[in-house]
Amino acid sequence: MGILEDKARARLFYKYLSRVYDRVNPFIWNEEMRDEAISFLDIQPDDMVIDVGCGTGFATEGLVQHVETVYGLDQSPHQLQRAYEKFGRRGAVRFVLADAERIPYADDTFDIVWSSGSIEYWPNPVETLRELKRIGKPGGSVLVVGPDYPNTTVFQKAADAIMLFYDEEEADRMFAAAGFETFEHHIQQASPNSPRAITTVAEIPADEA
Repeated sequence: MGILEDKARARLFYKYLSRVYDRVNPFIWNEEMRDEAISFLDIQPDDMVIDVGCGTGFATEGLVQHVETVYGLDQSPHQLQRAYEKFGRRGAVRFVLADAERIPYADDTFDIVWSSGSIEYWPNPVETLRELKRIGKPGGSVLVVGPDYPNTTVFQKAADAIMLFYDEEEADRMFAAAGFETFEHHIQQASPNSPRAITTVAEIPADEA
């Protein structure tokens, strides 16, 4: 387990990163990548959409252009404070301070469950993917963006020490173990020299009888 796959360390990390997050983030995950990921989904204006691990609201800004309301969830009060500054505490985005492992919404609530830049910090990614599936409506979509596994040994060792990086084969294993039956992966990259993102779109299966 990487050092940032610990919730207390991750909260401390984001206490300081939140101050510069919106300036650093575009080098890894930019608006073009975000909007391309949104295009992988068939979002309808009346869909219920949640951004799990919303951070400062970078993905939320794109999602709210397609629906009237987006629910934003994050465990970092410092990241949410930055999001409040963008959207206000009441309005098109409804924020909640909560853990992705224990999302405070009922089963089958959301048509679209989005999570970008969060899975790499989850101590139990399969269990958390099950939680995303739980709050999604059958036939809806879960979209997860995480860091693609580096292809050189030096960067692989560094990645393993910090947080979760994974390739398409590992993504297959995690999503299948979480109970998803239909999913596809897309590799996204801000520039040829920047880190790659792996974006998975999974269909929420019908409730088991």
